[in-house]
Amino acid sequence: MVFKRAAMLFLGCFGFACDKAKPIPTSAESAESSSTSPSASSEDFNLSDGTLRIRLSDGRYLAYQERGVPKHQSKYKVVIVHGFGSSKDMSFMASQDIMDELGVYLLLYDRAGYGESDPNPKRSVKSEASDIQELADQLQLGSKFYVIGVSLGSYPTWSCLKRIPHRLAGVALVVPMINYNWPSLPRHLTKDDYRKNLSRWTLWVTRYAPGLLHWWLTQKIFPSSSVLDRNPTFFSNKDLEVLKNTPGYQLLSKNKLGQQGVFDSLRRDFIVAFSKWDFDPLEISDPFLISESSVHIWQGYEDKVVPFPLQRHVWSKLPWIKYHEVPDGGHLLVYDSAVCEAILRSLLLGEDPPLYRPKLVDKLLIN
Repeated sequence: MVFKRAAMLFLGCFGFACDKAKPIPTSAESAESSSTSPSASSEDFNLSDGTLRIRLSDGRYLAYQERGVPKHQSKYKVVIVHGFGSSKDMSFMASQDIMDELGVYLLLYDRAGYGESDPNPKRSVKSEASDIQELADQLQLGSKFYVIGVSLGSYPTWSCLKRIPHRLAGVALVVPMINYNWPSLPRHLTKDDYRKNLSRWTLWVTRYAPGLLHWWLTQKIFPSSSVLDRNPTFFSNKDLEVLKNTPGYQLLSKNKLGQQGVFDSLRRDFIVAFSKWDFDPLEISDPFLISESSVHIWQGYEDKVVPFPLQRHVWSKLPWIKYHEVPDGGHLLVYDSAVCEAILRSLLLGEDPPLYRPKLVDKLLIN
């Protein structure tokens, strides 16, 4: 059923990320929570469970958490941008040992309308970058910081590359989404891709028939259409193994989707991500021509959500991007601790692990 497949797509096949249980506070969390730094204002602690948050210039609140080493002791400050249906509690399986070794401070935040952050009725591609910049400023990350965007969280990251490249020390896009409305995508790569028509049909339903979509996602008459059914259409074998060992993300449960505010935030995020943008990412010039900063794409060869030929095309159009391909990887790369370590080492140290280099002959075949 077409509508069921569209509902599944909306639920997360373009950015599904299960949350893990909240970790025991790390050295960064304990040190920063007791700090007298001006970034930790009284507004940061006024939620009943002690959740940290900042107040943006438009009055909205963004909630965040910190991992890794204490900010004032760190060598690298990294903002992680979660995907669709996820939150600041997302899994990024870099070990505390590697973050201690490299001196990494990780800042994870709830994007507008997710988790404990206020929704943004005026959400746009531009506003996502503005939120990141203001978050970095209020938490005093310095003149430059790193950004890692995961899946649907890549569209705010592309926006940062377009609008605030002078603030970026480096960028990694992990299994980044592809918007089929990008003008530079060649027809021969997308004409037989069922995801193209499915995403466009889902976008139409999400925009013009939200009531019908909301009913379908929360009804109990027909079998569940949830992406948590572990449908092999959208998940590789390795992804399915990951899903067997995770409880799923509760924001995508029928109880949560029944809450109008949760549904509306997910709906706005999906619409912004897959509508026409005010720029084409494939026409961005290298923002780091005269610096040592770099941009990376990490893609799973077995990814069924975002096919690797499309990512290789992005790489061919933007040859200044460093492209890494995980041979047996699916869409849930952030659950692989070895891959997460490689992401950090390549982004922060410039390492280029041979294991994740794509076969150049394959690249030639898609151009």
